Amino acid sequence: SRATMPEMPTELDLIDQHLEHLRVQRRLAERTLTMYAEAFARLRQACATQQLTVTQVQAHHVRGWAARLHGQGLGPRSIAIVLSAWRGLYRWLAQQQHVRVNPVDGIRAPKAPKPLPKALTVDQAVALAEARPDPAPRAASPAALTRMETEAPWLQARDHAMVELMYGSGLRSAELLGLDVQPGPQALGWVDLQSGEAHVLGKGSKRRIVPVGTAAQQALKQWLAVRGSLTAPQDDALFLSRLGRRITAAQWRNRLQQLATEAGLAQKVHPHMLRHSFASHLLQSSGDLRAVQELLGHAHIGTTQVYTRLDHQHLAKVYDAAHPRAKRK
Repeated sequence: SRATMPEMPTELDLIDQHLEHLRVQRRLAERTLTMYAEAFARLRQACATQQLTVTQVQAHHVRGWAARLHGQGLGPRSIAIVLSAWRGLYRWLAQQQHVRVNPVDGIRAPKAPKPLPKALTVDQAVALAEARPDPAPRAASPAALTRMETEAPWLQARDHAMVELMYGSGLRSAELLGLDVQPGPQALGWVDLQSGEAHVLGKGSKRRIVPVGTAAQQALKQWLAVRGSLTAPQDDALFLSRLGRRITAAQWRNRLQQLATEAGLAQKVHPHMLRHSFASHLLQSSGDLRAVQELLGHAHIGTTQVYTRLDHQHLAKVYDAAHPRAKRK
């Protein structure tokens, strides 16, 4: 009998195979996979409109579709994500010998204006560092009140140490949450209180050492004094939840917002604002862009330069007060 020839994969099969490759081999985050799946849905719709298969797409098609997305109100960043997903798909298709050229190569999304990072004022940052959340909301049940009152000392100590360390050393949220109590072969980072330094693993798996200020050191000592009283810590994480596990990014974000509310801050506060505030305030005081770049762990100076645009009003006041040519009659 004649051997059965394998069927050629359909267009949908190819896209599904690529998504599986991104999930298993590239291990992309679920959110990223969702965005890429949406981008491929746009690609299929665009192909269907012009009666094309995915492998028949050419560069002029992609340019027209990108322009149409922009005309429909899709923002530059969203278009960039779509093009990135398409570009990766066709790169993979070329590797699998389904296409000869990548039709998305060289096509870029419209330039988006870079928003300034949001930072707190010095007074707001200090108020946040000194805030103490109310452990017993008025609407809570008696049982919940009892539990919250029991948690309050360690909870306040932990949150205070996290704010002081993040604002005082300019850590990213992932760097802060990845800290362990002590160095070890599996530790992503740790704090050495004797030397007053934090060892962290930043973006691109790059390690760096940053100073830990006096206020943060004192807060960490207070936290470590009560950390052992928690329910059997489940790991070596420096900052733990009530259940003794490493605190998650979502938990930290919610706790920080509660602290900000207690501190009387009207705006929404997220963890990365503490890093922005660290960079902005240090740059205002020192003017040393290279030092701030090193402390933040930025690979390129241009990433750090955005902080020079944060507070022109503050710089103008300094100029008016200090420069001999600034005074006007």
